[in-house]
Amino acid sequence: MKLKYIFILFGIVSFSAIQKTTLPKGFVDASEFIPNLKIDLRYATAHNFIGKPIDGYYSQRCILSKEAAIALKNVEEDLNENNLCLQIYDSYRPQKAVNQFVKWAKNINDTLMKQEFYPNIAKKNLFKKGYISSKSRHSSGSTIDLTIYSDYTNDVLDMGSKYDFFGEQSAVDYPNLTREQKSNRKLLKSIMLKHGFRAYSKEWWHFTLRYEPYQNMRFNFDIK
Repeated sequence: MKLKYIFILFGIVSFSAIQKTTLPKGFVDASEFIPNLKIDLRYATAHNFIGKPIDGYYSQRCILSKEAAIALKNVEEDLNENNLCLQIYDSYRPQKAVNQFVKWAKNINDTLMKQEFYPNIAKKNLFKKGYISSKSRHSSGSTIDLTIYSDYTNDVLDMGSKYDFFGEQSAVDYPNLTREQKSNRKLLKSIMLKHGFRAYSKEWWHFTLRYEPYQNMRFNFDIK
């Protein structure tokens, strides 16, 4: 159920009653493995490149294949030794969300969030540049977007560009970074590779489990 209404004498009282999704076999809520996982699913909010909540995102849950969640737990435990932690931006992504991205990208007049997310790229070129696609590894359940934050300051580490920034600055090996930014990216990439994930060259935040269990499948259940 998404939203219920209780009728009372003087009007309508509304309240959110989002029931958690019964996950398909093989999928888990990563917070069950990593209790203190920090989750900031941007697509469940209006703070994303479209500018409104995305289809299929109804709660802040990090849903992954069990194999990916276990690997992520190992990453978190390694980071914790240095008082660092993971912050999740996206994990499993319903196919309906991918479809919405494609539909949005084809509407070249909708540029509400251009200044923040793709100031130097014409929207019509987002497909050609590889930032938007009709299929996403996220929909297979073992791909994750994430960063690192300090447990001391509660601030994310400076990676040289914001999450979901469509531009060359987001490339893993972008050269025009400070020494600190390069070091932070190297740390994220190395620790993810150590625990079985592979990187995506155009996005420093994007990683996929190497031996993902559902590589050729795309799921479409909601995140609730």
